[in-house]
This record gives sequence, structure tokens and C-alpha cells, in this order.
Amino acid sequence: MSETAIFEIDMQKLSAVVITFNEEKKIAGCLDSLINIADEVVVVDSFSTDNTEAICRAYKVNFSQHKFDGHIEQKNYAISLAKYDFILSLDADERLSDKLLSEIRKVKGNFSFDAYQMNRLTNYCGKFIRHSGWYPDSKIRLFNRRKCKWGGTNPHDKIVIEPDVKVSILQGDILHFSYDSIQSHIKQMNSFTEIGAQQLFDKGKRAGIFDLTIRPFWKFFRDYIIKLGFLDGYYGYVVCMLSAVHVFSKYAKLKQMQLQREKNK
Repeated sequence: MSETAIFEIDMQKLSAVVITFNEEKKIAGCLDSLINIADEVVVVDSFSTDNTEAICRAYKVNFSQHKFDGHIEQKNYAISLAKYDFILSLDADERLSDKLLSEIRKVKGNFSFDAYQMNRLTNYCGKFIRHSGWYPDSKIRLFNRRKCKWGGTNPHDKIVIEPDVKVSILQGDILHFSYDSIQSHIKQMNSFTEIGAQQLFDKGKRAGIFDLTIRPFWKFFRDYIIKLGFLDGYYGYVVCMLSAVHVFSKYAKLKQMQLQREKNK
């Protein structure tokens, strides 16, 4: 077989890529979901202090550690380590539904698109949230790295595609096991709003009265009423309320940065 033919075959193989940090409770479920569909699994860890590394090595994945400089940077670094151009990217707290796994099997080996979009269904404190602005939460997670890369604004990364890329939609869901408790949600929200406020501050954005009042109110109203968050019951209300608090917190922290800068002048 010629080198060209071998290269063409390899192009159709699939690398699964995951980044981790202290994910001992969830990484096994993610890897179980990937090992039967991917031709290799690449895990890039940010120097976990729990059993994440030991669990990953038990699966014989391509495991490495790398300093965390941001979600976008870490994910792009991870896909640079993959053998194959077609990448399936999951977070450590995600896994593939049976339907989505079947859909990926159908396209694998004969990828006719450069990017594939799929829905993400989030499990919050044991309940799947099917409204509240959290579903269908469409994501591109299967893609050709020659034409797609991670971009966006940390911590809200997204796949950025070249203008000529055509995207296909796969049925089934990424099952996202996000928060085991409201406390863990609030803890992560505090971290994410710190990052988000700093990003806005570095871009020269300013927080005004509109950002601190109307934006949070509209976020709750849209997610709970227009996007039917009330159908998700108690946890739907919690999700919508904390989403509004997230918006308020981000702009309040941005405002604090502005005031501190003015004070230091």
C-alpha cells in the first residue's frame, strides 16, 4: 500500500480528546463512552491532585500533563497531540448517549462533512434539564482539526470553523453531568464570573446600570418563561435564577475592577 493510501485511511480514523483537572468522580464514565468509538483517546491533565491520572492510565489512554492557561488554550493544545485529523472532543463530565454513539458509528470512516453538531443534555443534581435555556445547547464536538479549532472567550469556549465548512447534525445527545449540588454550581459560577469579568475588563468593556439591572432580569425572564424553565420544576427555577445571578455577578465584578482602576489613578 502506498504512503498516500495509508495517509487517507488515517485521515478517516478518530481521535477522542479530553482535558481534565481533579475529575476522579466522572472521568471513568467519559472514557467508557469513548473507548469503543475512538481509535485513540488523548487526555491532557492540568496536574490533578486526586486519582484522575491513575484512573486514566488504567484505560491505557495517551495521557499527558500540561499547565492550564485557559480552556481554549488547553483544548487546542490537546488536539495538537492527536494522531488523526478527525477529533471527537468531550469534557470529563460528559459522555455519549447510545443514540449519539450509534450516529457517530454511521459517519466514522467516511466523514462527508468537516464538522458535526450535536445537542447536549445536562444533568443537574440528578435531574436532566430539558428547558431553561440549557437544552438543546447545540455544540460542534466532532470536527476536522484542519478546518476547525477552539475559540470564543474563556471560559465559554466554542469551535470556530472556516467559512467554507459545512456542518451536519447528528441525532442523540451529549450527556453532561455538570453539578452534583447547588453548592458546586455556585463555586464554579464564582470562578467563571471572575474569568469572564477579567476578559471584559481586558477588552476595555465597562459595566453600567443596564448591565447590573436589565441584563440579569432579562436572563431570568427569558430562560424561565420564554424558554419554559418552569417545566423543569424546582431545579429549573434554581438553574434560571443562578443564571441570572451569574450575569449580575460578572458585571458587578467588572464594575469593581473599573472602580479600583479609577481609585488607583
